[in-house]
Amino acid sequence: MSRRRIGFWYRLAAFLVKPPLLALFNRDWRGMEHIPAEGGFITAVNHNSYLDPLSYAHFQYNTGRVPRFLAKVALFHTGVVGRFMRGTGQIPVYRNSSDAADAFRAAVEAVHRGECVAFYPEGTLTRDPGLWPMEGKTGAARVALLTRAPVIPVAQWGAHEVMPPYAGSRRLRLFPRKTLVVVAGPPVDLGKFYGIEPTTEVLRDVTDTIMDAITALLADVRNEPVPDERFVHRSTTPELGGDSSASEEEKAE
Repeated sequence: MSRRRIGFWYRLAAFLVKPPLLALFNRDWRGMEHIPAEGGFITAVNHNSYLDPLSYAHFQYNTGRVPRFLAKVALFHTGVVGRFMRGTGQIPVYRNSSDAADAFRAAVEAVHRGECVAFYPEGTLTRDPGLWPMEGKTGAARVALLTRAPVIPVAQWGAHEVMPPYAGSRRLRLFPRKTLVVVAGPPVDLGKFYGIEPTTEVLRDVTDTIMDAITALLADVRNEPVPDERFVHRSTTPELGGDSSASEEEKAE
């Protein structure tokens, strides 16, 4: 997608958000060459701070390929925020509703239109004590198998130092100036999963493959070994994965 197609509302959001991000934070951006120049694709991103959607969106906006986030439907009906969500083409998710399946259809359609759909596969902020990616939900895997579009893993680090997970605004730590790291990796190789029935086991294997790629990128950023086991957060709600609102609400399949 060229910058001519980014649209008014995305440009306005960038005009409002980019200056404070540039003023308050250093940037360490890597792997922009892995963001496809054209055609639909999926990004799968780890989630450890309420602020990291801003750092990731800033990174991707500067590649000329803007992301379409999956976000809880309530945000689309919240004043100015809702107008921006609708105007920038984000994808609403209906929790605990049969309409939740529409998010999959909308995501698939967006990819087929040549857009980028961004997933936070964990579905919420990580509960892992070391802030490593948790076990992912299967939404990104489902869309990946339906579209066979490239899946670009993205690792983020640093936003948690400004706003730790589940911290309120009173715990903002703006100084000393922090560095926001965003790293995109090469497409995840999912070829062996194409053309086979997407059973629960297959979807779990695809999701684990995606999460392994994200975790490996983060391990390189942190210069630490990958943990022996991935943290599993048990939820009583069905899964979708990909809520950019960073809420507790895991979405319905």
